[in-house]
Amino acid sequence: MLNAIWAVMIMIAVLYAAFTGHMSDVTNAALDSAGEALSLCFTMAGVVALWMGLMEIAGKAGLVQKLTKGISPFLRFMFPKIPEGHPAGEYIAANIIANVLGLGWACTPAGLKAMEALADLERERGNIQYMTEGKDRRASNEMCTFLILNISSLQLIPVNMIAYRSQYGSVNPASIIAPAVAATLFSSVVAVIYCKIKDAKLAKG
Repeated sequence: MLNAIWAVMIMIAVLYAAFTGHMSDVTNAALDSAGEALSLCFTMAGVVALWMGLMEIAGKAGLVQKLTKGISPFLRFMFPKIPEGHPAGEYIAANIIANVLGLGWACTPAGLKAMEALADLERERGNIQYMTEGKDRRASNEMCTFLILNISSLQLIPVNMIAYRSQYGSVNPASIIAPAVAATLFSSVVAVIYCKIKDAKLAKG
């Protein structure tokens, strides 16, 4: 669907430029954007390498494990039905930690693994919707909760935004930290309240 939307937008832009005599502007913009995209890729690759390296060091130093234990009460509050020691809990913890640190790239693999583990958990519970493939499969309550938390996640260090601002010439790229913390803290609180309200309604039947 998104591919079709982008294709239509490009076609409209090209046709409009052709009819209004601005094809040269479109060509120049395309070439400039391609060079800019390549430059941005190099910048973001460096940022990714730096933070992924720091996460690797933190993992080997035991910091990630300590952070996981630190947020375990929160995880039990949000996911009371996930058995203690289940792999889903570990993946969810890793995803949340990476999100809080602003490492969007690092949290994606853990998020995918968490969803797979949550689907396995439903199969272990004997939920028929997860025992067969097909259109009848639905997201479990834990999956929905995890998705909402992942989208609204608190970010203490918005690495992505800092890198983008630096790439585009911001005088103070890190000035985004305070507003980002405030915004994501608010969104996270709202997400937690929403999830618990839905849990309560689901429990009542």
